[in-house]
Amino acid sequence: MQWRALVLGLVLLRLGLHGVLWLVFGLGPSMGFYQRFPLSFGFQRLRAPAGPAPPALGPARRPGTPGGPSGPSWLQAPGPGAGAAGRGRPGPAVCGPAHWGYVLGSRGRGPDEYERRYSGAFPPQLRAQMRDLARGMFVFGYDNYMAHAFPQDELNPIHCRGRGPDRGDPSNLNINDVLGNYSLTLVDALDTLAIMGNSSEFQKAVKLVINTVSFDKDSTVQVFEATIRVLGSLLSAHRIITDSKQPFGDMTIKDYDNELLHMAHDLAVRLLPAFENTKTGIPYPRVNLKTGVPPDSNNETCTAGAGSLLVEFGILSRLLGDSTFEWVARRAVKALWNLRSNDTGLLGNVVNIQTGRWVGKQSGLGAGLDSFYEYLLKSYILFGEKEDLEMFNAAYRSIQNYLRRGREACNEGEGDPPLYVNVNMFSGQLMNTWIDSLQAFFPGLQVLIGDVEDAICLHRYNWQLQAPDVLFYPLRPELVESTYLLYQATKNPFYLHVGMDILQSLEKYTKVKCGYATLHHVIDKSKEDRMESFFLSETCKYLYLLFDEENPVHKSGTKYMFTTEGHIVSVDKHLRESPWKEFFSEEGGQDPEGKSVHGPKSPEIKVINSSSNCNRVPDERRYSLPLKSIYMRQIDQMVGLI
Repeated sequence: MQWRALVLGLVLLRLGLHGVLWLVFGLGPSMGFYQRFPLSFGFQRLRAPAGPAPPALGPARRPGTPGGPSGPSWLQAPGPGAGAAGRGRPGPAVCGPAHWGYVLGSRGRGPDEYERRYSGAFPPQLRAQMRDLARGMFVFGYDNYMAHAFPQDELNPIHCRGRGPDRGDPSNLNINDVLGNYSLTLVDALDTLAIMGNSSEFQKAVKLVINTVSFDKDSTVQVFEATIRVLGSLLSAHRIITDSKQPFGDMTIKDYDNELLHMAHDLAVRLLPAFENTKTGIPYPRVNLKTGVPPDSNNETCTAGAGSLLVEFGILSRLLGDSTFEWVARRAVKALWNLRSNDTGLLGNVVNIQTGRWVGKQSGLGAGLDSFYEYLLKSYILFGEKEDLEMFNAAYRSIQNYLRRGREACNEGEGDPPLYVNVNMFSGQLMNTWIDSLQAFFPGLQVLIGDVEDAICLHRYNWQLQAPDVLFYPLRPELVESTYLLYQATKNPFYLHVGMDILQSLEKYTKVKCGYATLHHVIDKSKEDRMESFFLSETCKYLYLLFDEENPVHKSGTKYMFTTEGHIVSVDKHLRESPWKEFFSEEGGQDPEGKSVHGPKSPEIKVINSSSNCNRVPDERRYSLPLKSIYMRQIDQMVGLI
C-alpha cells in the first residue's frame, strides 16, 4: 500500500506544479481548439537585432471582437473595420530551426536535435552531391518515361508502362482532365532539360514534339491543365530556342521555324470555345480539342482554374501580336474579381459561370484559389499592367485581414504562432483549418512581393494538428518551390538542409523500378502507380536549382520568372509592349468585337514591400537579405510603376 500512496503523491505533486506554472507564468497548455501537442519547456527563441520596427505591411491582424469566443486568437473571427489603417508589426523575428525545435520539441525530437540538424553549414561538396542527386532523379524518371511510356501521356512507374486518357470511363476526371493523348510528360519536361544544360536531349525532345505531337485529338481536357502544362511549356521552350543569348548552352534547333509557337497557337485556338456562350465571361472548365465544349458540360468551375490563364494566354498574344487570347483570359479574371465580397474582399472557390453565383463559399490559399492570387502578381511582373498589381495588393490585404490568425510576429509576442485558415468569403468566419499541399506555394509568392518575414514563418505544415491534413502525396512541388525561393531570398543554409531532407525522402520512399511513384499514404508509405508530369517539370527542377548555385538562372543578366507549372519565362520589355493596351485599361475600351470593356474596381493601394531584416541564423552568422524580393527589384529596374 505504501508504494501506491507514493505514486499517488508524486502524481498530485506534478499536477500541483503544473497548476502553479499555469497561474504564475502562463506556461500551461493552451485550451484552444485543435491543440494536440503536449506541454513542452523547450523555449529556445531567436530574436533579431534590436532596432526600429518595420513599417506596416498592411492592416493589422485584428483580434477577436470584445465578448467573442474564447480560445487562441487565430480562432477568433475578424472584427469590424477591415479597411482601417494597420499598425506596424512588432520587431522582426526569425522562424528558424530554434523555433521549430520549440514547436516540435515535444514530438520526441528536442530543440537541440533540430539545431544540430538544420543550423550547420552546407559545404560545397555536399551541395554538389545534392545537385547531382536531383539531376539523377530527373534523368531516372525521364529516361524511364521515354523507354516505357512515350508517346503516351504519363508513366506508370511500378508496372513500367504508359498511361493515356481513360476512354472507358469519361467521368474519370482525375485522369481525363490532365491526359490529352499528346505526350504530356515529354512536353512538360522540355525546359527542365534546358535548365539542366542537356542541349542534345533538349534538341532531340523538341524535334520529337514537333514531329509527333498533335492536338487534333478527340480528347476532353481541363482548360486550366492544358494551359499551364502544355501551352506554357511550348511557349517556354520556344523562348529558350529563340533567345539570342543562349544562357543554358546551345539550345538552338537547326532550321527552326517557330514550330512550337505555332503549336501553342493551335492549342489555344482549340481552348477558345470554353470562353464562348458564358454569360459572365468566366470559361467552361473543359473542352474537347476537336469539337469544343461538350453538350453536357458543367457550369461550375473553380476560381483558380478559370482565373489562372492570363500568364500563358498573355505571352501568346504578345508573341503573336493578337490580342484575342489575352483579352479572354483577362476578361475572366475581371469577372471573378468583380464577384468578390463587398464586405471582405474575398473570393470563393467555386462559381457558376452562367449566373455568377458562388457555389463554394470557402476562401483560402489552397486548392481552388491558389494560382488565382499567384497569377495576379505574375501577370504584373510580365506585362506591367498596373491593374494586375492593384488587384493583387487588394487581395493580399484581404488575405492578411481575414485568413491569417495568430500573433503578429512569427516568434515574438503573446498568443499562438500564425496560421492561415479557411473562412467564409462573405463573413470571414472560420470554416476549417485544413491545409493541403497546394497551400505550400504561398511562402514562395510572399518572397516575390518582399514579405520575406511572413514567408519564413509560414514555411511549414499545420503546427496545430502536427500531422498531415491530407495523407495523399502525388509528388507535388509546392513545398520545394517555396524552399528554393526562400533560399534565394535569404541565402540561409537552413533551406539547403530542408531541400536535402525532401530529396532524400523522395529517393527513399517514392523511387520504384521505373521511376517515382505517388504516395497513397504518407505515413505507411503505400504507393500508387502514377508519376504525374509536374514531378519532372517542377519538383526535380526546383530541387536542382536549389543546389545549383552556378546555374545561369542565378548568374545571367536575364530576369526570369516561373509559371505556376514551373516553366521558365524571361522577363523583358518585349512582353510589356502591347498595341491593344486600351482594351485593358481601367478607363475602359473596346474588345475585338467592338463591345465596351471596363476595368475592375481598383482601390488605392500602394505596392507592398517588407523592410524587415530576417537574416539571423542559430549560429549568429549573418546572411544577406534584400529588403525587396529578387523579382520586385528586377521589375523596379524595368518600369517606373512602383
